[in-house]
Amino acid sequence: MRHALVLFAALIALAGCTAPTDDLDGPLEPLGDFQLGFSEVVAPNLQAMLVTETVDAATWTAAVDEAIETRFGRFEGSRCYHLGVSVEAYSMPPPLLPGRLALAARVTVWDDAAQRKLNEDTKLITVIRALDGSISRAARTREDKVRLLAEGVARETEDWLREMQQTEGWFEASDGAAAAPVDCVQR
Repeated sequence: MRHALVLFAALIALAGCTAPTDDLDGPLEPLGDFQLGFSEVVAPNLQAMLVTETVDAATWTAAVDEAIETRFGRFEGSRCYHLGVSVEAYSMPPPLLPGRLALAARVTVWDDAAQRKLNEDTKLITVIRALDGSISRAARTREDKVRLLAEGVARETEDWLREMQQTEGWFEASDGAAAAPVDCVQR
């Protein structure tokens, strides 16, 4: 019994260490009628938190936009949705200082056909990664850490969209029938 508990704890620890893009290599589970039209990533109120390396807004917006496009560009639903993302705050402790990597962003989903937001209040997405052996080996450079956090925001956004699909019925075809994919606005 004791060995089983130790193995279970190890598996949970390993699951927490998986890269945010590990699931991109597997089969794609559709997200209802969702197809990404475009993503708009901004950082007008970017704040550096705690003792951190400096990362400019342009670097964050480019990294998050790339991660969003990579993750959501895979879906071929029948309706166009646009994602608005505002990068709000980050923490990237300098090398040799203990701490956690963190990135916070606010997300809004726009339904192109209905010409309205699906969420009136922005959704706060927060990604926190401990600077332990797995992270430091996987993200040795500043650019690697930025990419890791940006990919984490994209993955957490997908998790939230899937939750909203299940609980609020987002991304379901309005007539109940599956429609053919459309060509959304070129990204």
